[in-house]
Amino acid sequence: MREMPPRTHLLFVCIQALLDVALLLAAFAAAYQLRFDFHVPPDAVYAFLTQTPFVILLQFVALTMTGARASIWRYTDLAHVKSFFYAAVGSMVVVALLRLTLPEVHQAWRVPLSVNFIDTLLAFGGAFGMRVVRRAEYEHKKKRLQLKEHINVNGNGNGKRKAVLLIGAGRAGMLAAKEMEARGDLDLKIKGFVDDDRAKLGRLVVQSHRVLGDTQDLPELVRSLGIDHVVITIAHASRHQIHRIVKICEEIPVKVRIIPELYEIIEGRVEISRIRDVQIQDLLGRDPVKLDLDSLNKELAGKTVMVTGAGGSIGAELARQVLRFSPAHLLLVERAEFALFDIDHELKAANPAQSIVPLVADIGDESRMRSIFNSYRPHVVIHAAAHKHVALMELNPTEAVKNNVLNTRLVAELAGEFKAEVFVLVSTDKAVRPASIMGASKRAAELVVQDLNSEYQTRYVAVRFGNVIGSAGSVIPIFQEQIRNGGPLTITDGRMKRYFMTIPEAAQLVLQASAIGRGGEVFILQMGEPVRIMDLAETLITLSGFKPHEDIKIVEIGMRPGEKLFEELKFETEETVPTSHPKIFVNKLATLEPETVRVALQRLSELVRDKDGAGLRRLLHELLPEASLASASSDHHAAKRRLVLVAGGGK
Repeated sequence: MREMPPRTHLLFVCIQALLDVALLLAAFAAAYQLRFDFHVPPDAVYAFLTQTPFVILLQFVALTMTGARASIWRYTDLAHVKSFFYAAVGSMVVVALLRLTLPEVHQAWRVPLSVNFIDTLLAFGGAFGMRVVRRAEYEHKKKRLQLKEHINVNGNGNGKRKAVLLIGAGRAGMLAAKEMEARGDLDLKIKGFVDDDRAKLGRLVVQSHRVLGDTQDLPELVRSLGIDHVVITIAHASRHQIHRIVKICEEIPVKVRIIPELYEIIEGRVEISRIRDVQIQDLLGRDPVKLDLDSLNKELAGKTVMVTGAGGSIGAELARQVLRFSPAHLLLVERAEFALFDIDHELKAANPAQSIVPLVADIGDESRMRSIFNSYRPHVVIHAAAHKHVALMELNPTEAVKNNVLNTRLVAELAGEFKAEVFVLVSTDKAVRPASIMGASKRAAELVVQDLNSEYQTRYVAVRFGNVIGSAGSVIPIFQEQIRNGGPLTITDGRMKRYFMTIPEAAQLVLQASAIGRGGEVFILQMGEPVRIMDLAETLITLSGFKPHEDIKIVEIGMRPGEKLFEELKFETEETVPTSHPKIFVNKLATLEPETVRVALQRLSELVRDKDGAGLRRLLHELLPEASLASASSDHHAAKRRLVLVAGGGK
């Protein structure tokens, strides 16, 4: 936005001051006229002329001191009423006290109480009303300009707008409706509200828009009002609410859309132009994560924070979340140059004042990593770098162990050697009773950091969670690509279930766990209810505007090596202890003897060097008796064969 030149700004300030003075003067004169039925006697005229300079100055100073005159006129709203009220009461009390305390000899200075009361109503009501008129004029002009620009860009000059219903007549719905009405470029015409609270039926929500019925009335309302689509405007809508509304709209049928992150509406930061289609994240979501901001500020503010694997979807989101807490330096460690360039460019554009250091490095390169630790001395190390694709790691077991176990050990040891305060390992639910090389390697990595916790002063913690919606290589982007290609959607087994959470939610809880951890814990995150992959596939097809099994086929191709029907977050025999955060729990795991861990790491290192995948499987079985790893000989060809069929549930 362009800044107003100083002279122009001064001119506007002067004009506004003159308008306020003129209105105060007119209000005081009108009060006298009303008091004497428009026949003011000569002695009252003399009193009026004597009192006017004092009363006008007093009221002007009151408006200034309460901040009423400081607000920008075109943005005036109900939030500004308080300052006008305080100014009105303050000035009225002063004038009334003079009336009651001054002796009769100063009659000319004693403003009649009736005049004082009428003047207060007219003066301060008029001052506020003048600003409201300015706002209305500004919004009307802005709406016309937006409409003109929209027509110029889209060539749509017929003025016909799409009829919509808003589902949810609470405060969020009211604010959304007001914003929609103020916009001239949305091509939306609100026909009314729908709300399941029957007490609101027929009630006026905003302007002329009423609650027309509940969600069961949607079919009739859509038909009778010619509704193009409905918009969900429920703050913090649960996945069950959204799923039920989507089902109703699917049967009508009518398109359903949603305004994302509705808490922004409540905080006055919404952009209605971000109305979008309902996405799978909305149906799988839970209540928003509430962070303990004080503990995270203490953990991250003013400190050097390193994120490994910063170019990946989880690492990148961790970096975004860390910047919320103003670290002294954020170190982005990533071996993929282009991925590092992307996240570095994004973060610097959004946070120009922050110190962000992109570091091209392979976490397995000891000399490079040692140089980084020596140069920057990070206080917090968040280790997100890993090989995580189940089927690929079944084909490449030595690479899985090298990166997920041995390289984790290297970075974790450097964190201890250079006295980092905390080291956080991002783990997975596949580490529980692992059935894959990837899961076994992550469980071994958990044992590594638990072992190091007794060796260094650094606090070592691990955090487990399930599938992350939208992460690279995960099932939802794969399904979406298959839908774009016309299908079929390939799933491994219709009975398969997985836990899901969003990328920001996972990143926030990882950071929270780092602040909670005292060292040696394996944290598990509350993942909600597991979702059946078949239901996920059908829902995605529906949200894309197709009918499952008719327009888009769903094909079961059989489970891939290393996969399980159901993922677990802990063993039945393990004890789970709550923490200070309601969505984070400590999983009490039995640790191994330090010598056992070190001997196992030495043997793993030798087997990786010799590229002995079969030997790695046998050793991991010995180290992790609960594991059920398939043999290399029986499953290598099956893994290779199924890898070409991209299927759900594999991550």
